[in-house]
Amino acid sequence: MLNLVHLKVLAAVARHGSVTEAARELHYSQPSVSHHLARLEAATGVKLVQRIGRGIRLTPEGQLLASRAAEILGRVDAATTELAAQVGLRAGRVRLAANASTLSTIVPKAAATLAQAYPGIELSLFEQHPVEALQMLRHGEIDVALVFRYDDAPVEDEGFRLLHIGDDPIYLISQRPDDSLANHRHSAWIGGCQRCQAELFAVCQHEGFTPRIASHSDDMVVVQALVAAGIGVTTLPGLALQAHRRPDVHTTELTSFHRQIHAATYGDPPDPPAVAAVLAALTEATTPTTPTAIATTVTSTSPPTKSRRTTRRDKRVISEQRDKPIHRS
Repeated sequence: MLNLVHLKVLAAVARHGSVTEAARELHYSQPSVSHHLARLEAATGVKLVQRIGRGIRLTPEGQLLASRAAEILGRVDAATTELAAQVGLRAGRVRLAANASTLSTIVPKAAATLAQAYPGIELSLFEQHPVEALQMLRHGEIDVALVFRYDDAPVEDEGFRLLHIGDDPIYLISQRPDDSLANHRHSAWIGGCQRCQAELFAVCQHEGFTPRIASHSDDMVVVQALVAAGIGVTTLPGLALQAHRRPDVHTTELTSFHRQIHAATYGDPPDPPAVAAVLAALTEATTPTTPTAIATTVTSTSPPTKSRRTTRRDKRVISEQRDKPIHRS
């Protein structure tokens, strides 16, 4: 019976044309390589190598078996990899951090898909803003960070790998239907987390003004309550409005701005099988939050002379979640 170790030695000799080089590649001694070749010849009953001066070459039978050996070893390696992946998906734990809007919309869908496909994988969840989530990822405290960023945002530090899984539109939240940013140059604004506030400043500065931040809250329920009370105006992503939507505030889509949602991992590829399964589930769970998902007014963030506005009403009712504070990000 043919032995895989013997076939591995023959394939290495065929690649290098030298016992010395084959021994170096396999981390064997030269006598050990010669011994394996002799054992293979004994098992097959044919001459596989021929000495030429101080070197060797394969006989026609040796060349035939060496080509088949390469195929056999390749299939064995593939089977080993597939088996390891399958075993890795039967059990394991993946730690994921995400901000509130994705943790209350995309992540539950992905978790349900994952649990159905791979019930042995345990998914541990942490609520964190993007900056803190990336720090946890870098320090090895989590395996995946679900973050948002923008087209012109600086590239993340070296070592992070980003998988773009979808986009999330930005909405102006106010008391007025058919509203626009230009109407709120002198209004009080409600600011949020570091990236949320940077987003707000970028949106307003695109319209030629800097927002006056009068109040601060990361809670999407609190923010909408403040807007409804006339305390200020703000912006929110579509996913936040899917998670919680007050009927007494108006939403206006800012069509020139959107968030990019990325699943971040750290280190060299490939990802462990369980992490790869989580990434696939997140991608599958991500559905665009288009204006048809939220009762809204659509407006361009270009200067007012060039703006176009149309009103769209949603036929679906977004259920409200009032049981606990929900961050706006």
